[in-house]
Amino acid sequence: MTECTATTLIRTIVQKSEPYLPQVPKPRKKLPLQNRLLWCGVALLIYMVMGQTPLYGASTPDFDFLAFARVIFASQQGTLIELGIGPIVTAGLLMQLLKGSEILNFDFKKPTERGVFQTATKLVTYVVIIVESIVYGTAVYGPGISEPSTLYILVGQLMSASIIIMMLDELIQKGWGLGSGISLFIMAGVAQQILWSVFSPLPAGDGGTIGILPYIGQSIMQGDMYDIIFRSNQLPSVFGLLLTIGILLILIYTQGMKVEIPIISTKYRGFSAVYPIKLMYVSNIPVILASALTANAVFIGQIFWANFNSNNSNVIMNIIGQFDPTNPSTPIGGLIYYVTPPRGIETAALDPLRAIGYIIFMIVIVVIFGRLWVELGGLSPKNAAKNLLDADVQIPGFRRSNKPIELLLNKYISAVTIIGSMILGALAGISDVLGVFGTGIGLLLLVDILINYYNQLVKEQVEIVMPRLGALLGRK
Repeated sequence: MTECTATTLIRTIVQKSEPYLPQVPKPRKKLPLQNRLLWCGVALLIYMVMGQTPLYGASTPDFDFLAFARVIFASQQGTLIELGIGPIVTAGLLMQLLKGSEILNFDFKKPTERGVFQTATKLVTYVVIIVESIVYGTAVYGPGISEPSTLYILVGQLMSASIIIMMLDELIQKGWGLGSGISLFIMAGVAQQILWSVFSPLPAGDGGTIGILPYIGQSIMQGDMYDIIFRSNQLPSVFGLLLTIGILLILIYTQGMKVEIPIISTKYRGFSAVYPIKLMYVSNIPVILASALTANAVFIGQIFWANFNSNNSNVIMNIIGQFDPTNPSTPIGGLIYYVTPPRGIETAALDPLRAIGYIIFMIVIVVIFGRLWVELGGLSPKNAAKNLLDADVQIPGFRRSNKPIELLLNKYISAVTIIGSMILGALAGISDVLGVFGTGIGLLLLVDILINYYNQLVKEQVEIVMPRLGALLGRK
């Protein structure tokens, strides 16, 4: 299917289906910041309540098929947010890849074109919700359900809950809230995991509490400080707390590193600024893609193992992966064993080569996905040069032409793509192996989201104090 045919087909489908799609209306005028923060709180409260509401008719499966992606999808097993934001993220990434590879051609400078693309993404999200709900409900919970009607109800719950989550995200993005619902839900999920690891007073398997701070207080009262630095069974420890703080500081520091290229306006005489190219130019998308790839490999390996090699006796299947029969979510051999992290120092110490191999694997795969995302996600030097020229700016000393500006940007973008991807891969791999609170990918997402929210709040304050300057900063 050619680019023109695909885009035309999408426009036709959107035109015919848009009147029937439920929509969250935009506010008639821009709401005060306090009101938008309140709406964010309401949306988050609804999401958290759904996360504590169990699925009717669901029995707990033998192991968690989505354990690998709970942080990315902000989901909770056995609840209404079983799928979390997974369908929204999947549909969004798919549409961005189609646009970045120029299979779909939309001009985002035109509001109508941008609206068609957003509606098309919404339609794809509905399709993904239906498919994922049916497949996941049938494959994971279906074997434990005897009545077909109960299975239909369970699948209906997954679909309905996912549609509600999509509406909550749309509510926030359309101006009732601040930022996006996806970011808000991920941030809350990771923060909840970290706070739970730090403050939880519930008992743990070693006789202490789950939270490290209550455990330290308990150890001081008992006069036994031996186990607070390192704890067994991957429980939160002082080492884990210090490591989490250290990784957070590194991420915050690297987020501020950038190369600034001077630019001047060809439209407004005397206007000059800088075009920043961040060290983390590719953001966290390559890490998410790498994690999703690894997770899918594990998921497929589990399916093959359960059906063809449950006793680990098939020599060929053992090359792909072997799993512990008493805990099928734990790989014990094969290629899958080496592309999954040995979480915790104890586990890593049992097989140091696996830990080192996993970190190297994460660095390599994140660099590969980083390079791909720059090309497919519209971040290439060619696209960046075109965006600069379209914005009526140029770089002093260079002709106002795509090629010379593209060559200049390529020197910086190629370098920061590789270096930034290597740093992200190393941080994610080391964090997962050493057992930081909230997981390595969770910390990466948390810092990125918090910085984006901070920048948005600064912009909002500028708009309140200096409306004209805020409008200028808000221009795309």
